[in-house]
Amino acid sequence: MEADLSGFNIDEPRWDQCTFLGRVKHFFNITDPRTVLVPERELDWAKVMVEKSRMGVVPPGTQVEQLLYAKKLYDSAFHPDTGEKMNVIGRMSFQVPGGMIITGFMLQFYRTMPAVIFWQWVNQSFNALVNYTNRNAASPTSLRQMALSYITATTTAVATAVGMNMLTKRAPPLVGRWVPFAAVAAANCVNIPMMRQQELIQGICVKDRNHNEIGHSRRAAAIGITQVVVSRITMAAPGMILLPVVMERLEKLHFMKKVKVLHAPLQVLLCGCFLIFMVPVACGLFPQKCELSVSYLEPELQDTIKAKYGELVPYVYFNKGL
Repeated sequence: MEADLSGFNIDEPRWDQCTFLGRVKHFFNITDPRTVLVPERELDWAKVMVEKSRMGVVPPGTQVEQLLYAKKLYDSAFHPDTGEKMNVIGRMSFQVPGGMIITGFMLQFYRTMPAVIFWQWVNQSFNALVNYTNRNAASPTSLRQMALSYITATTTAVATAVGMNMLTKRAPPLVGRWVPFAAVAAANCVNIPMMRQQELIQGICVKDRNHNEIGHSRRAAAIGITQVVVSRITMAAPGMILLPVVMERLEKLHFMKKVKVLHAPLQVLLCGCFLIFMVPVACGLFPQKCELSVSYLEPELQDTIKAKYGELVPYVYFNKGL
């Protein structure tokens, strides 16, 4: 018996995005690291199925489960603004495998200056690619802006890590283990706003409930970028704060002293355990499609909206990015 797809909306998330739990379930679905291994032809199939569903011309015999799976692949691999396929490393579904390796090595090799500089550079290179990939694509970013953002964030991370390493030389060992997190948090506060500075300068595209563009707002951009910064720091915090405490205790055990070569792989594995949960939780802290009262927008934009729509548009909506 053929499924009734007449009321199915492929663009509507399966879970209520007005609730934190609904958003977490949504991001658990689309940040599934297994989607990184899906072949290109299957991703292309998913895009075709999503586009056909939008037009209401899905092939006969198509089941709801097939459309939900196509939507999962599409949301994980294609940009919500442009519909273009995102590079694999920059996708949120790559945060677990990519982040666990880099974070694990940052936490393991924090004692020597060359190791600190190298792993902070690797991490900021990864972050820059993720930030660019998950930006609001309605606001173009020039090559010069990307380069400036990358250099500034990397310099901030390295300077924070090196400076704090020097300050904590006489502090308890555990304090030194927290230096990488301080560097990551500081760099996130620089990297994301710098990478998306065009949105802060020219404003982010805001739309009405029916997805009609009605202007650009710098205030909306500031809110969206701030939320992304908070999410990214939250994503890293549990693993980079709690794992050093765990490793500090484990490394004192007799059998762990005999297998020092396994310390780094163990940290990588434990980082992965944290990130599997923290990536969707951090992404779900705030709705990806933000709602903002017109009264909070710039006065000139408020006047434009009221002159054109009157009181018919009380709220505007925008994609804050991830």
